[in-house]
Amino acid sequence: MRGHELTAPHLEPGLYVTATPIGHLGDITIRALEVLAAADVIAAEDTRVTRKLLSRYGITSRLTAYHEHSHPDVDDRLVKLMAEGEAVALVTDAGTPVVSDPGTRLVARAVAEGVAVHPIPGASSLTAALSVAGISAEATLFLGFLPAKEKARRDALRRLADLPFALVLLEAPHRLQAFARDANEILGDRPVCLCREMTKLHETFLRGSLADLADAAGEQDKGEIVVVIGPPAPREAGEGFDEADLDRMLAERLGTMGVKDAAREVAEETGLPRRALYQRALSLGKE
Repeated sequence: MRGHELTAPHLEPGLYVTATPIGHLGDITIRALEVLAAADVIAAEDTRVTRKLLSRYGITSRLTAYHEHSHPDVDDRLVKLMAEGEAVALVTDAGTPVVSDPGTRLVARAVAEGVAVHPIPGASSLTAALSVAGISAEATLFLGFLPAKEKARRDALRRLADLPFALVLLEAPHRLQAFARDANEILGDRPVCLCREMTKLHETFLRGSLADLADAAGEQDKGEIVVVIGPPAPREAGEGFDEADLDRMLAERLGTMGVKDAAREVAEETGLPRRALYQRALSLGKE
């Protein structure tokens, strides 16, 4: 396919949200190539980056810039083109548009105007990282970039600390060490996989614990980074709750509900036997 112009059947009018490679230019679907070749316009985050991909596959469709700083007039113009019968392919520099990349505003406008919106799936750093992390991720929370400033970042980590999910986030190389130090302190020493420059020449993976990452993070001085952090270890029944905690939790509920319901709610929260909590609630009620 290299060096030959790619042609494809005519596309119906609408917006085609098209995934492109996250690094290796071979990681693109045949359907995505057909859509890019058939589109009347390709709206690209950076036309210089997209032009390299199009040149690799001999695609000559018209390019226009569409990025996070684009004026709303650009949305108006693209939606008008689609309403008049043209097909617009939306691409970003790498991966799937809208997922921590520009595109949400244009998709919302197209939907509001009754324009058909089609997903053209493909490469994603999120799924690529999860596939090789070796970390349990039945329930996963994708965070994009955490705040760059220390206080805001630490506050965000505290809100995440007790959530029973694997965490996937993006981080800049120059902030990685500070992030790893804060994450180890606040989340605890969980399993982690750091994925750097996936599918590219210098692709590397660092697997271990958050403590390991905090020690080694300074060596990751460049490249796009995805971090996968394992969920918190299951808490043993009653772990972290002393007798004073249990009495306080029961007393708070006894002010608004009966003994049975108070015992049931505290049992659900702590994992402790409901029967024992019921007897404890009875004693508190008598006091």
